[in-house]
Amino acid sequence: MPASPSPWRLSVAPMMDWTDRHCRYLHRLLTKHTLLYTEMVTTGALMHGSVQRHLRFNAEEHPVALQLGGSEPDDLARAAKMGEDWGYDEINLNCGCPSERVQRGAFGACLMAEPQTVADGVKAMKDAVSLPVTVKHRIGIDKTESYEFVRDFVGTVAEAGCEVFIVHARNAWLQGLSPKENREIPPLRYELAHRLKRDFPRLTIAVNGGITTNAQIAEHLQHVDGVMLGREAYHHPWLLTTWDEAFYGDAPSTVTREWVEDQMVRYMERAHAEDGCPWYAIARHMLGLRHGLRGARKWRQVWSDHRLKPLPPREVWAMAQAHVSDEPEALPA
Repeated sequence: MPASPSPWRLSVAPMMDWTDRHCRYLHRLLTKHTLLYTEMVTTGALMHGSVQRHLRFNAEEHPVALQLGGSEPDDLARAAKMGEDWGYDEINLNCGCPSERVQRGAFGACLMAEPQTVADGVKAMKDAVSLPVTVKHRIGIDKTESYEFVRDFVGTVAEAGCEVFIVHARNAWLQGLSPKENREIPPLRYELAHRLKRDFPRLTIAVNGGITTNAQIAEHLQHVDGVMLGREAYHHPWLLTTWDEAFYGDAPSTVTREWVEDQMVRYMERAHAEDGCPWYAIARHMLGLRHGLRGARKWRQVWSDHRLKPLPPREVWAMAQAHVSDEPEALPA
């Protein structure tokens, strides 16, 4: 392991409807060093919507990066400056989302066909802020599978001053697949991300897509500077408690699930006192916390029971705790 690990050595992916500030608060309880990303926030939402609703985060979340969606350099620069003023540690530009709504806005994955547009946006943001400006992108769009396509995209954007690229190692199919299918059907080609690092050794290259185990993370770190996990980190968050030791050289984690749950209940109480946030908007992010342990299904059912919404979260937690054990779930005979 390097003496001073890259800030992008490990990160949790930006995921719409999932990586909100409550989710990130949970993840920070599990790992001190892993870089956390917001959901994508469009420049339009910041220009015309509630800035506080989109940019507010908890001080405990650092290091935390703001992911922007947009393509107009002036709007990106203004949005990036807002992110800096709010205290984010990085500004990331989304060049990987394939949803039709994002395509209609002419940003996301379709920007990979316009590398100079991305370069102009990156330059505008870098001129506006002193934070790192990074790009998350795919390895290609539709059926374009040549390495040269992604190599030239990275080369063009790097010339504008971007030094960090997070590579989702699948193509984005802009027609015919849903966003969910776009995370599963286009084949993973990690070797293209590895090759980018060989061809651009001075850039920071992180890889994303389909990575689920620490062994896979360690293997990728032989070839690139960082690894980003998405769905696995969300659905099985306890994995995050192993990362500070395995990838940052810390002592083994001493946190317990009971401590994490107590901290989350305290956070639910705090959030409700601050702005009336209901506990179940926070609890939904915890449901994978006991994955694989005896009683986990009953525990999840309690936290998900809409009939319990009027109760204080500490009472709901007590009801959930009645079902749990730290023993592994019994395997079918």
